[in-house]
Formats: sequence, C-alpha cells, structure tokens
Amino acid sequence: MPITADEVKVIVAAIAGPIIEILQPLKQRIADLEAQQAAAAPQAAPPPPMAAPPPAAAPAGDDLTSQLMDLKNLMDQGVLSPEEFQQAKAKLLGS
Repeated sequence: MPITADEVKVIVAAIAGPIIEILQPLKQRIADLEAQQAAAAPQAAPPPPMAAPPPAAAPAGDDLTSQLMDLKNLMDQGVLSPEEFQQAKAKLLGS
C-alpha cells in the first residue's frame, strides 16, 4: 500500500524536528562567532605594509642573470609581488 501525503508529512515532521533542534544551537554559535570576528576585525587588521625601499642601483658590470636573480630574491622576500616581478623582468628583457 503506498504512503499517503499525510503520512509523508508526519515522517518529515518526525525527522525535521530533531534536526532543527540540533542545528539551532549551531546556527546561534555561528552567528556569535561571526559577531566576534566582526567586532575584532578593526583591531586584528594588520598594519599597512611599509613602502619597499627603492632597489639598489646595479653595478655597471652586473649582467642580466644577476639582475633577474636579484628580482627573484625580492619576490621571494615578499618585497615584490609576482606581478611586479613579471613587469620588472619584462622590462629587463626588453619585452
């Protein structure tokens, strides 16, 4: 015999009730944590990055390879972003 619509409603209500009881405290906890993070965000924000020092002038005899290595080192140290590294590299290579 097939299940009637009323029986389906009873089954769904029986399943949904406990699930809602479990999820409600979790939903409240998530809201509390989000509120804490929002309140702490201005205090936890990192200070603005310091301006990078201008690159040291390369000696006249410096070759292209060492200049590229210097740029790579600056990128690895976080002084240059990958995009800035690519731009400087393209400038050195004349592209």
